[in-house]
Amino acid sequence: MKKILFDHYKDFLPVNSSTPMVSLGEGFTPLVKSLNFSEKYDCDLYFKLEGCNPSGSFKDRGMFLAVAKALEKKKSKIICASTGNTSASAAAYGARYNLQTIVIIPSGKIAVGKLLQAMAYGAQIVSIKGNFDQALDAVKQISDSMDFEIVNSINPFRLEGQKTGSFEIVDELNQSPDYQFMPVGNAGNISSYFMGYKLYLERKKIKNIPTFFGIQAENSAPLVDGKIIENPSTVATAIRIGNPASSDLAKEAVNDSQGEFLKVSDEEIISAQSLIAKHEGIFCEPASAASFAGLLKKINNGLDVKNKKIVCILTGNGLKDPENAQKYLKSKIIKTSSSSESIKKAILSGSSTNIFKRMF
Repeated sequence: MKKILFDHYKDFLPVNSSTPMVSLGEGFTPLVKSLNFSEKYDCDLYFKLEGCNPSGSFKDRGMFLAVAKALEKKKSKIICASTGNTSASAAAYGARYNLQTIVIIPSGKIAVGKLLQAMAYGAQIVSIKGNFDQALDAVKQISDSMDFEIVNSINPFRLEGQKTGSFEIVDELNQSPDYQFMPVGNAGNISSYFMGYKLYLERKKIKNIPTFFGIQAENSAPLVDGKIIENPSTVATAIRIGNPASSDLAKEAVNDSQGEFLKVSDEEIISAQSLIAKHEGIFCEPASAASFAGLLKKINNGLDVKNKKIVCILTGNGLKDPENAQKYLKSKIIKTSSSSESIKKAILSGSSTNIFKRMF
């Protein structure tokens, strides 16, 4: 029987006898060791597959606790601003626990797979002419007057739930990794992992916390550029955010761990997404691939990874964003007749040299 986050890590979470147990089976996602890239770079590289959560992203890891605390307060309505994954997660838990769910999205700037999820779960969707930051401002302004519980990462219980990802990594590796690479959008996830490692450092006496590398997209990199980005843009819609709500906590995580924020181009993100899929059999959404793109960039710039344990957090499933996958990752389809000879010729014509060697 699958373990339940609410029960398994209860001693590390802000729950009490009045907090109802909430679960869709979130957490305990696979920590998959890379075969090809670990060998290539002489390190122990792991991918944390957060796309295996119920709604397909890491958001479920914090949403279960945000919803539990909302129910504890007798709330009947939840609201969020979203570029996609938060809306899907909030809508899923809202449906399960009979909560009216409102999601505010920036018009035309949400991946179709995520929007379809929110629609399927029955959320009320409001599309605004503006970006994510404007959507979140609107949520803040109307939540109290309409008695909504905000379930964005500005809700502290979201971060409290998401910190369980660090617990799982330590429990599986029996130590912290040396380096952890994470995509950064609203900056709540990197903040929560840092909180989790610090708590385990204190309670379980682990030796150290990892060095954090927070990865942003080139034209949506407020923490790298040191300024608010008024019109953020990137193919990685989940991190298309110009004014992260958890900036201060994220800066603490990076500074205290002697890490770094860095940015990668859309081309580097798509390349990393393709590499992970074609050489590890893992299909993640573009924002997730930013973590691996950041690792490759640091290696190319001289980061010593030999014999190091490294974790890349892959925050969402690749099927979240089918449009970009179809646009950038499609392979040539060879058309032929149904005869075995024609099929053989087609197979031979499509053979090529080792792609792994060519791409490096």
